[in-house]
Amino acid sequence: MRAFADKLIDILERHTEEVARQWSKAVRSNPRTPFYHALSEAEYVQWGISFYENLRKLYFSARPYPEVDEFFSRLGQEMFDKGIPLEEAVYTLILLRRHIWLFADFNVVFVTTLDMHQAVESINRTIQMFDQGIFVVTRKYGELAKSR
Repeated sequence: MRAFADKLIDILERHTEEVARQWSKAVRSNPRTPFYHALSEAEYVQWGISFYENLRKLYFSARPYPEVDEFFSRLGQEMFDKGIPLEEAVYTLILLRRHIWLFADFNVVFVTTLDMHQAVESINRTIQMFDQGIFVVTRKYGELAKSR
């Protein structure tokens, strides 16, 4: 798995701004994320870049869950403070994940049978990480809503 993931993360790191721009365009035009429609592209491109730059640390961590928990808890706090509705915060994370795979697929990262096998393993790990992140963001929103 490490070889494909290295390849995927390396491509993402080399094209972080491009992937973040594609994500920003999608989130600012998607009917499920109306909160984002009037916001500055530059702000959300930078936000996407920051998110994607943290991906390697989270992905390759020996103990990913504590780091995923900390990262997504801070992210949930930030999203809540901006007034982003929970359902849009969750869908934003889904779009962040989706744009990693769209970019990789568009750039033909999956070439050989071995790549395909490693891609499945990498997809599973990424989905696990994002699922945990979505859980943490949802939990954080609940905590913050109770404290208000």
